[in-house]
Amino acid sequence: MLINHDTRCALDAVVALVNTTPEGEGPDDLADVAVLRRFVAQHAISDVGTLGERDLVAVRAVRARFAEVFAAADSRRAAELLNAMVAAAGTTPRLTDHDSYDWHVHYFAPGASLAEHLAADGGMALAFLVVAGERERLRRCEAPDCGHAFVDLSRNRSRRYCDSRTCGNRLHVAAYRARRREAAAG
Repeated sequence: MLINHDTRCALDAVVALVNTTPEGEGPDDLADVAVLRRFVAQHAISDVGTLGERDLVAVRAVRARFAEVFAAADSRRAAELLNAMVAAAGTTPRLTDHDSYDWHVHYFAPGASLAEHLAADGGMALAFLVVAGERERLRRCEAPDCGHAFVDLSRNRSRRYCDSRTCGNRLHVAAYRARRREAAAG
């Protein structure tokens, strides 16, 4: 599947945002405005003004809607959620070539809030996956103690873990050790 740079960046931001959701009783990884500012910097999100508590609340609401898309039972439900999200964001496609990037499309309206920006660009990136018949690429990590969201961009759609270096290796090592114990006991 071919995904352009902007779509990939938007998907990465969506996944990172969804993964700030507290697991069970855990703390919210999007705890305050300072963390939100770091998120914006880390993902090189452009055209963001001064951020405040209102932005934090709105971005958390967008995060919940993105999580619903990952949990959608089928493409029809994902499409309904995405349509509502991008419409509420006031999606306004426009060509731009800022910050030494070549021409690309932004979907958020000029002057949009950070939440609208994320909903528009992230929502459109997810919509492209639905349109391409690739919604099943939106996954949750299969590690029993993880559950992080990720987009499986592998050729054969076989990725099972959010990060093969952490969750994947940890589970493979545990399975190997279990087999060794079983062989030693048997």
